[in-house]
Amino acid sequence: MDAMTSPAPTISELSYEQARDELIRVVNELEQGSSTLEQSLALWERGEALARRCEEWLIGAKARLDAARLDAARLAATTPSEDATPTR
Repeated sequence: MDAMTSPAPTISELSYEQARDELIRVVNELEQGSSTLEQSLALWERGEALARRCEEWLIGAKARLDAARLDAARLAATTPSEDATPTR
């Protein structure tokens, strides 16, 4: 099977970049206005699903960043400062 006949991956399988790129294509096609009403509705629905997928990726990325920052803050709070001088 070549690329033209292979089935497209489902939206849930798309990477952020793949979903974003396809969303851009869908928006461009809708903006051209050359599709039938039926085609436009299908494109709109696909675009909405692609936008949700991108949002899922972005929310996940933010959660990972927040967790990394929290871990770094916890580590900094438990690691003695190099500036601290021991008291006798």
